[in-house]
Amino acid sequence: MLSNQILRDTMDGLYNISKVAMYVYDVEGNVLTSNGTGTSQAQPSVIRDFVQSKAESMSSMDWQYFKVFDEGIVEYVLALYGQEEGNYRLGKIAVLQLQGLLVAYRERFDRDNFIKNLLLDNMLLVDIYMRASKLHIENNVPRVVYLIESNNDSDTNANIMDIIRNLFPAKNKDFITAVDENNIILVKDLSDEESVKNKERSGILEQIAGMIDTVISEALGKVRVASGSIVQDLKDISKSYKEAKMALDVGKIFYEDKNIIDYNRLGIGRLIYQLPLSLCKMYIEEIFKDIRIEDFDEETLNTINKFFENSLNVSETSRQLYIHRNTLVYRLDKLQKNTGLDVRVFDDAITFKIALMVAKYMAYMEEAGY
Repeated sequence: MLSNQILRDTMDGLYNISKVAMYVYDVEGNVLTSNGTGTSQAQPSVIRDFVQSKAESMSSMDWQYFKVFDEGIVEYVLALYGQEEGNYRLGKIAVLQLQGLLVAYRERFDRDNFIKNLLLDNMLLVDIYMRASKLHIENNVPRVVYLIESNNDSDTNANIMDIIRNLFPAKNKDFITAVDENNIILVKDLSDEESVKNKERSGILEQIAGMIDTVISEALGKVRVASGSIVQDLKDISKSYKEAKMALDVGKIFYEDKNIIDYNRLGIGRLIYQLPLSLCKMYIEEIFKDIRIEDFDEETLNTINKFFENSLNVSETSRQLYIHRNTLVYRLDKLQKNTGLDVRVFDDAITFKIALMVAKYMAYMEEAGY
């Protein structure tokens, strides 16, 4: 069924051309919209009797009535005021207009359902290709799934969806939908992107994600954009969607300062996210023994993280921390004494870095109630 806004806009458009008053009723005789002023409405019983009759149109008093069908079933009754000869033709044109809108809505609804089932992996392989063919959706083209997360209300999310539709108006190629209240999904066709054809895939993914983030953030506030891998086959869209979901979750844990997260650039965080919590706990106990992450003060953790950011470079780290080189060496020596790990040595640095990330993952999961 069409929204009342679409019905209203259609009736207003016809009135602006014809200056003929029109009403649209549902099959129970309730007025859905009208463009007429000062004209009396039909009795609901008149509409119900007309719906039950075999006639597709009829005249009664000063009104002409027309049935509007959707797949052979009466969806609406259109009423035009006046018995002039031209009004009958106008009524037929209005019916065709409404029926065309119903077809377009149904096709969009069918496509939306198809994409949702595809994303959620709810379809058999044979059904995917059969339904795609009926809906005129190409199979063998490169696509990627973007997940746009917003913690705003439903009205804001509806505005975000409108913005994305305006950004990517290729209705026959790109698909925009939602499977929950906070996340909007864009299935982007990349067949026209030269960088994809030239295998320079990461650049185009970040470019598109950046455009989404910039436009939405400027209009409605902060969002997070995650992308999965580029897939070539329709059946693999669910894989790209799952990857985008994982990227969003991993980004919240390890990359809080980033608004754009690409699954293929998650690094070791992607591996840690898939580890059982029991294994994580065992690893932390083996590395730190009786020491807890909470026992490290903020100064020590900041020093370690800055040291890692600067690729274990003592001079650059001390410069960025505004401390003397010897002060940094003292802190690293103290850390080695407490943990047995010398983070100036690559292997120990890797061990410590992973341990910090595992601890962060465990804290996140504990807060989430796992």
